[in-house]
Amino acid sequence: MVLADEKWVSAMTQQVLENHMTAVDSGDLDAIMADYAEDAVLLTPEGTYRGHVQIRPVWEQLLMDVFTKDANFTMVRETVEGDIAFIVWSLESDRVRIPLATDTYLVRNGKIIVQTYAAVVDGKGG
Repeated sequence: MVLADEKWVSAMTQQVLENHMTAVDSGDLDAIMADYAEDAVLLTPEGTYRGHVQIRPVWEQLLMDVFTKDANFTMVRETVEGDIAFIVWSLESDRVRIPLATDTYLVRNGKIIVQTYAAVVDGKGG
């Protein structure tokens, strides 16, 4: 019954992704962090962040500078395969324009254990 297991894992990954996107949209930092395993790893062009202690400040900054209340977020593509979720998105706000960004999530036991993030970011300087 590998197919049944794969469907179950994909459904769990989809649910974690949906919870994460809702938390980001609402700006709820505690809910965002609840999506991550305690020892999660976040890989970005700026660096590698390990665990809640290092990942939380990254999200604090993102909520202040990128995912603001006026931000217009567009999901370009969303794919879930087993325990991996991949999204492509864009965003524009008064502060920043992101014409292209991607995130990949590895989910285990209902938590994000690895996330990669990369984006083209244009500041608006104002």
